[in-house]
Amino acid sequence: MNTVILAYPTGLYPAAPNAKTGYSRVWIRDNIYTLFGIEAKGHFNISAKTIHAILDILKKHEYKIDWMIKQPTKEAHRYIHPRYEKDGKEVTGNWGNKQNDAIGALLWKVGDLDKKSKMSWRPGDKELVQKLVNYLEAIEYWHDADNGMWENNEEVHASSIGACLAGLLAVDHIVKVPLHLIAHGEYALRTMLPRESITKHVDLALLSLIWPYKIVTAKERDEILKNVEAELVREKGVIRYFEDEYYNNGKEAEWPLGFLFLSIIYKQLGKTNKHKFYLNKAKNAMTDEGMPELYYGETNEHNENTPLAWAESLMKAAQ
Repeated sequence: MNTVILAYPTGLYPAAPNAKTGYSRVWIRDNIYTLFGIEAKGHFNISAKTIHAILDILKKHEYKIDWMIKQPTKEAHRYIHPRYEKDGKEVTGNWGNKQNDAIGALLWKVGDLDKKSKMSWRPGDKELVQKLVNYLEAIEYWHDADNGMWENNEEVHASSIGACLAGLLAVDHIVKVPLHLIAHGEYALRTMLPRESITKHVDLALLSLIWPYKIVTAKERDEILKNVEAELVREKGVIRYFEDEYYNNGKEAEWPLGFLFLSIIYKQLGKTNKHKFYLNKAKNAMTDEGMPELYYGETNEHNENTPLAWAESLMKAAQ
């Protein structure tokens, strides 16, 4: 399936074409990861359109960013929302809105595109990027308890800290990034790794620190890979963490996109055998409809969020 087909006219992407589960909505994080497959085909103009669309959404809610910068708080509704309706409206309700990694991911991609000379700047864009940096400073991202990549309970997540740190480093040639923001993030990350959090010593989200963010040392990389492969890899995918309750049928759900993270990482490390091994496992998990979000633990039954846009994207990036 061509991931570009899933795009809304604005250039934004639904998590999956399934309105019943709410996955027809737009997640910042999912959109950033969906761009990898598009860029693998050389379509950087499409990637830039998506980033502009995300920035336009945040401009609609810029008052929230300004408010947090001036009056920091830990109240969830005051955080930048990580998901929106396709028209840019916030998805309201009691839900895990503290997802600092999504802001880090956005900053990282903005910096990445700019370094590749693919980012065109419109009035207000750079000012908004500066506010996002100031926002991370206001919430003190380096020890802020958020819901993390998997939208779960609030705690300090290494994967969120790493995403924010990578994002700040990526835009320091565009806007002003205070050195203490880098120092705090580096210290916190080095202190926490290879753990993800107090409650999770291993987590699929940690792979993002190896790729795409490349924010770990060689030793940390090797420890993360060892832990993930030894403890989380299953037949149809990689479980996110132990006792994951999402789509749990008595066993943790298995996510094929975990194979793709591993495949891409080993491809970049030049380890061809492992790259092909995990790519083939991902291909074996593919369905006629595309790459599913997950399989129920130890079964051949996948859930209804198929195809999952960013899993489709990672498949293209892994090949």
